[in-house]
Amino acid sequence: MPTNVTAEYLAAEEEYRNARTIAEKIRALEKMYATVPKHKGTEKLRLQIKRRLAELRKELEKQQAQRKGGGYSFSVKKEGAAQIVLAGLPNVGKSSLLRQLTGVDTDVADYPFTTVEPIPGMMKHKDVQIQVVEVPGLVEGAALGKGMGTQLLAVIRNADAIAIVIDLSQDPIKQMGIILKEFERAGIKLNKRRPRIEIKKMPYGGIIINGQENIKGDIEEVMKMLREEKIHSAEITVKEPVTLEEFADALDDSLVWRRAIIIANKGDAPGSKENYEKLVKAYGDRFKIVPVSAEKGINIDAVKDALYELADIIRVFTKSPGEEPAYPPIALKKGSTVLDVAKRIHKDFAKNFKYARVWGKSVKFPGQRVGADHVLEDGDIVEIHAR
Repeated sequence: MPTNVTAEYLAAEEEYRNARTIAEKIRALEKMYATVPKHKGTEKLRLQIKRRLAELRKELEKQQAQRKGGGYSFSVKKEGAAQIVLAGLPNVGKSSLLRQLTGVDTDVADYPFTTVEPIPGMMKHKDVQIQVVEVPGLVEGAALGKGMGTQLLAVIRNADAIAIVIDLSQDPIKQMGIILKEFERAGIKLNKRRPRIEIKKMPYGGIIINGQENIKGDIEEVMKMLREEKIHSAEITVKEPVTLEEFADALDDSLVWRRAIIIANKGDAPGSKENYEKLVKAYGDRFKIVPVSAEKGINIDAVKDALYELADIIRVFTKSPGEEPAYPPIALKKGSTVLDVAKRIHKDFAKNFKYARVWGKSVKFPGQRVGADHVLEDGDIVEIHAR
């Protein structure tokens, strides 16, 4: 252990040694990680703490699954172009917001835990149906099992994107602190992407690392991590500069990476302007923040636009030769190709694909002939030609 750690770190380390439950160990390790000095000499220590936290998170998930057995759990079937969850603390106005966005008739009351299970609704915007799911209020300690938190966080993890709902009549910084801590504990990474590290396991041949110069740290620590993950033969390609902690994240299959925005609700409440400014100052560089009053229906269209953008989709219209484009459009993830359109129309179109003609922003001139790997943009019109 480095000799220059703080008194706070030593106290947290003692707390960890005395911990009896997984939850207690997680809390202590979080304190250790937060208080350990950040410099070259503590790099391995920070990595060890992070790896131990990942192990404990997996242990806790197994423990809670065993306790739950055949008990109650939540599940929301995905429908529409994307599934976005409304997540926040109790009584922040998620039900009122869901009603404004989707028309779903939900119970709305001025007390916590009005919603007791996830409620889905469909939001139609720009010719596309997006599923919006209200998740019951999260509480501090949710990721450690409090208030059915693990079941609720499982719904959030499974969604395509997350809209964090904050109550501007209350301290927004405190709310965000609680929410982000629970997300971190649950292995949910917001507005980040998985490090570009490709791992191709092989039956033999040992470890081959391409792009080793991109690893900013001791390669022996990398080999140790691989052994701990029981990866003994693999070709690993590191496609961008990464730290040891980022390499560890790429190995951790319990992590999920989600796009997220903040919906700042109750914007008409006393003190809301000051709280909105605090929120923007603290989190405006990391999250898109949309102010709204769900109760009075103020700025709802801006929220719909933000959720559509958050869904990260494009609309593609299809047509047959000599005919007008079909309606409604097909919703696809950004970066989708002509072949993805062909697969959505019918598997035979993909199997017998010859070429396509495209009208729209992705081509240089209307009706340009393109191949299967042509990347489409929002509003494109595609005409598939098969053999």
